[in-house]
Amino acid sequence: MNVNATVLEQLLRRPASERRILFTGATIVTMDPDLGVIDQGDLLVEGDTIAAVGPHLSADDAVIVDATGAVLSPGFVDTHQHAWEAQLRRIMPDVDDLGGYVMSTLAGYAPVYRPEDMYVGTRLAALTAIDSGITTMLDFSHNSRSREHSDAAIEALRDTGIRGVHASMGPHFGDWDRQWPGDLARIKDQYFSGDDQLLTLRLAALATDEIAGPALAYGRELARVARDLGIGVSVDAVFGTSSSEAVLRWAEDGILGPDVTLIHATGLTPEAWKAMGETGATVALAPTSDAQIGLETAIPAVDEALSVGIRPGLSIDVEVALASDMFTQMRALHAIQRMRAVNAAYGTGREPRRITTRDVLDFATLQGARTNGLAAVTGSLTPGKKADLLVIQAEDLNNMPLNDPIGTVVLGSDARNISAVLVDGEPRKWNGHVLDVDLPALRREVHASREYVLNTSALA
Repeated sequence: MNVNATVLEQLLRRPASERRILFTGATIVTMDPDLGVIDQGDLLVEGDTIAAVGPHLSADDAVIVDATGAVLSPGFVDTHQHAWEAQLRRIMPDVDDLGGYVMSTLAGYAPVYRPEDMYVGTRLAALTAIDSGITTMLDFSHNSRSREHSDAAIEALRDTGIRGVHASMGPHFGDWDRQWPGDLARIKDQYFSGDDQLLTLRLAALATDEIAGPALAYGRELARVARDLGIGVSVDAVFGTSSSEAVLRWAEDGILGPDVTLIHATGLTPEAWKAMGETGATVALAPTSDAQIGLETAIPAVDEALSVGIRPGLSIDVEVALASDMFTQMRALHAIQRMRAVNAAYGTGREPRRITTRDVLDFATLQGARTNGLAAVTGSLTPGKKADLLVIQAEDLNNMPLNDPIGTVVLGSDARNISAVLVDGEPRKWNGHVLDVDLPALRREVHASREYVLNTSALA
């Protein structure tokens, strides 16, 4: 696989809009239902767009990248991460329950965050996402204490070059300016005025008022704000009886539909799932979060989603207690669901209803894009979509020999095998290294921010 510095220099010498890149000889996992997997195929990128996929392509004046021995895959899509928390990574790896997380992170650390801490945490999370193959990340930014906090989070996404979705919500606890949700109109005008840009905007909310009061709970008022702005909605903490009742109210009020994403969705009633399926609502599962933090049933609700025709997206959630890569989410969901399927059929003579590696890769790519409202933009290597893609080394020690490309991506690979990442046609990782990052400077900023937060918070 030829992703060396010389090839990168050839690419960067050309203006992005005039750049043509031809990847040749790869195994291409398109995740496009019509294109499938292409052995020894080529993929042409023109500017920010996938121009063609297939065997034996030719392109005049293209920079040739010999991708023999590699798998090309769509970039992963994270449908829900609280990116501002990144400098608190694994600070509570054995968190006991949701209350423990809420009272430490949201009530203890979050109130002392300055705008610069929002910037550092969000930038660190986004760069880590790129390194591990996540090309689109929905940042559920629920610590917007002022307009400056919101601006810092958005600018951090912009500065990394990730395809970012800024989902804005006010904080749960502590003093804040109460500028949300009114400030969303200003945010949209300032940062999201274009129809074809790398960053998009959503409104973020909670399912009920149990954790932080009614102001943050999704309902008619917040639905009206989102509708007036023409943006989607992401609703967190959707679990249990109270959320099931809320889902039925939203359906009855006509504010549940394809532009609304419900996050977690554990422990919901069959009636709630029926309403979600009938309205076309999307679902973001958090496989490791549900299991490790123990949210309601603690079982990712993939079977429930599939039973009503919803193919979910996947998410990282909180790095304070969880891994930060999509490989972990895919493997956790794959193992948990198959364990449950076999266990349910054990001793009955019935055939277990297992999901496959293709299912979980679909969830992590195309369905994640659909969940984030970006299915027409990214999520598959389809001509006409934006060039968000990964080059995964299939002949590395832990992957060779390549027998099943999807199985290799899902079960064999990790961040070390990703030699290149393109976002919107722009190289963001090359030859195994994230580009345009002064790592010593970033390290100093991260450590300084962490020390400030830890020493200033109520938990100090």
